Formats: sequence, structure tokens, C-alpha cells
Amino acid sequence: MKRILAILTMLAALSACQQSATLFVGTYSDGFFAYGFDLDKGDVLPGEPAKAPMPNPSFLAIDGNKVYAVSEMPDSTASVWAWRYGGGGFELLGSQPTGLPNGGEDPCYVSTDGRFLAVANYSGGSLAVYQLKDDGGIAPLDSLVFSSTGGLDLSRQDKPHVHCALFTPDKQLLFTEFSADAISSMDITPLGATNFRKRAQLPADFGPRHLLLNGNRLYCIGELSGDIAVLSYPEMTLLQVVKADEVDARGAADLHLSPDGKYLYASLRLQNDGVAIFKVTEDGLLEKIAYQQTGSHPRNFTVLEQWVLVACRDTDQVEIYRRDKKSGSLQDTGRRIHVSKPVFVGIQ
Repeated sequence: MKRILAILTMLAALSACQQSATLFVGTYSDGFFAYGFDLDKGDVLPGEPAKAPMPNPSFLAIDGNKVYAVSEMPDSTASVWAWRYGGGGFELLGSQPTGLPNGGEDPCYVSTDGRFLAVANYSGGSLAVYQLKDDGGIAPLDSLVFSSTGGLDLSRQDKPHVHCALFTPDKQLLFTEFSADAISSMDITPLGATNFRKRAQLPADFGPRHLLLNGNRLYCIGELSGDIAVLSYPEMTLLQVVKADEVDARGAADLHLSPDGKYLYASLRLQNDGVAIFKVTEDGLLEKIAYQQTGSHPRNFTVLEQWVLVACRDTDQVEIYRRDKKSGSLQDTGRRIHVSKPVFVGIQ
């Protein structure tokens, strides 16, 4: 009987562990945070969050117990930092500058495949690539690839901007060339600016921001056009352009799929702020089905089985929505995580 009780206790403890996760929140402030998050209730666990102190950690890449964070600064202090998270706290593994004096400003996106790290420098107009050390630290800059211009909006596309970098299973590195209305693909082995494989030209005035790859479909949201482009992968042939922003606010931000791949969500800012909801058809195309208004200036967000968490920068809150897995619709729970200028949320 004692043995049975011990087994039941162990299973109950394991079940409790499986119902919680770590929620990371990046900010335009003096650090980013790690909260315990109850996946059953859709709310943070009691207690103070752990804080990793650094300037403007606006975007994070989470890889196991390693967290890579850009320090989105407009000058030579722009950098990318590596942290180890565990035991309720952070350990700094080191940092690296994100480019040359005129090429690394305002890093806004970071991603990793476990071997390399890629950083998109928005104002610097470049893509910075690093190799990772055995302990997860960042080796010195390996390659810096500069973007180009060509877009129609001379107020926002007058200088090169890179906004997203995405590693693919076939060992390519995709990145958005915001001011050229293009997506480029680079072979990361070996590194170097001469190793471009493909360049997909998007419609004029698109302003490609974030990318999402799901099997043989590549999705890209246009910050300026408010559209989502669907491309085949690896061919990078344009298959569909669908409207997400119905008010032409020119502030489309991010996009994510539901865990089952049946719905795609896109955040939109500047006017009628909210999240557009699309059904994903069998061939990977999109059908818009709903729109959920949110707080002011929704940026990055994360989609879970039951919940969607939205970082609303200008209301200093992460908003929590209940997600209907069958219809894809969202319902505001009224629960909020209060944090200064949140712009990233991710779950591990």
C-alpha cells in the first residue's frame, strides 16, 4: 500500500509540473522577466518574477535553459546577450556587439538553431550571424550581411532595414528585407554575404516584417501593407496575399500558428489594435474568420492550446485570452500581467 501511495504521489507531482511552464517577457525597459505560468488556469503563479537586467531586451530566443536577448539600442551599445535560466534565476553567459559602427544599430530580432545565432538589425540594415560556444555563450561576430532598399515608401523604406531572421530545417537562414520588399535565403554553411540562394520579391509597399515556416508553407506579414503573404517552400513562390489589416494603419506586427496548425493569428497596431484570426486550409492557404481587439500597441504574442498571451506595449500589460481550439476564436479573460513596456512573450 505504501508503495502504491508513493507512486500516486509521484504521478501527482509529475502532473502538476506538466501543468506549469515558464513565461518569458521582453520589454523596452531595464530587463526581461521569467514568470511561472499555470497552463490549466491561464495565469501567472504567485511570487515575484526572476529578472535578467539589461537595456531594452525587446526580443528573445529561448533554447532549452538558454535565453538569447537583443539589447535594442540605437548606437554602439547595441548587442545580443546570452543567459542561462534555472533555479528561479538568470546567469549571464556573455554578450557580443551586433555589428560594425554603422551596421548593428537597433537589433530587433534574434533566433537560433542551437549551433548558430542570427540577429536582425533594424536601423543598421544588416543581418549578424554568430557561432555558439559549447556552453551556449556567443562567439565573436562571424558574418554581417547588409540589406538593400527599393520600396515605395520613402519615409520608411529610404534606408535598409532587416526585421526577422529564421533558421530552416534544410539549413537555410531566411531574413526579411523590409525596405526592398523581399525575403532572402542564405546558406549558413559556410557563412558569408556571397552565399545567397534565393530572393523572393513580394508586392510593392509590402514591408516584410516577421516570418513563419510550417512544412512547405512560408508565411510573411507585411508591416506596411497589412497583408500576409503565403509562399511555397523551398521554392519561395508566392501563392496568396490576404488582407489582415482592414484599416490600413501600416503597423502590422507579428504572426503565429496554433499548436495544431489549424489557425494563424496576426497582431496589428497603430489603429484598431488587435489580433486577426485566420483558418489554415488543407493546402496551407488562409481564410480570415475573426478579429479580436486588444489593448494598445500589441507587438509579439504567443499561442498555446488554451490561451493566447499578447504583449501590449502602451498599456504596460500582457493580456491573457482564452482560445477556443475548435473555432480558433479568442475571449478576453480580463487577466493581466503588469510589466513596463512589454513587447515579447514566450513560453518554455
